[in-house]
Amino acid sequence: MSAILEVENVTKTFGGVIANNNVSLSVPQGSIIGLIGPNGSGKTTLFNSIVGYHPIDSGAVRFQGAELSRMRTPQIARLGLLRTFQQTRIFGKMNCVQNMQISLPHVNDNFATMLRKFPPEVTERAENLLEFVGLYPKRHLRAADLSFGQQKLLEFAMALMNEPAALLLDEPTAGINPTLINGLIDRLKRANAEFGITLFVIEHNMRVIMNLAQHIYCLAHGELLADGPPEEIQNDRRVIDAYLGAH
Repeated sequence: MSAILEVENVTKTFGGVIANNNVSLSVPQGSIIGLIGPNGSGKTTLFNSIVGYHPIDSGAVRFQGAELSRMRTPQIARLGLLRTFQQTRIFGKMNCVQNMQISLPHVNDNFATMLRKFPPEVTERAENLLEFVGLYPKRHLRAADLSFGQQKLLEFAMALMNEPAALLLDEPTAGINPTLINGLIDRLKRANAEFGITLFVIEHNMRVIMNLAQHIYCLAHGELLADGPPEEIQNDRRVIDAYLGAH
């Protein structure tokens, strides 16, 4: 499979702290790829660099052949590359359908358009995607009244509303009740299979990532430590040592 996302020799520093050092990786189109590593290893910084939240110091990031490293986040989103966050970014005072409606890029670019009446097809798509993630019965509830796990499902649905080609998920199962995790994994796999969305996932839950990803990259101290299929990564002594603090 050809790569939809390529990170080539990316370095990012903050003052004297090296967050990412010469990191290279490739995400094939249509795949589910994992990114793991102990706390402070540079995973979220790498995601932020990819989607344009801060400029990289050196290297290159390419999405579907387009160079991203000098683009701003809204430009990158319009190309079809989106991300979610460890802490959800939703509008708590709005209900689920309203959150879905205003998640569209052309709405967020102009606050005034948030107040207008949306065409029926937008509302229909919003409700269909809420059904997909299991939130249809709660579609008229305020987002603030959802559980944290349900809020994460809402944020995932909001991302799907934009029909992304690829989606970066930052710890999608963190803070979620264990009873919801299997349902979330199933929906991630279905989004990949049914919608053709490439997924690049940061995850600390090893059971989740080993059952979800087809290939896994491991960062430690801002550098790429290892990569390979799940069965290799879970038995890689370098990865085990990194998580145990021996690296």
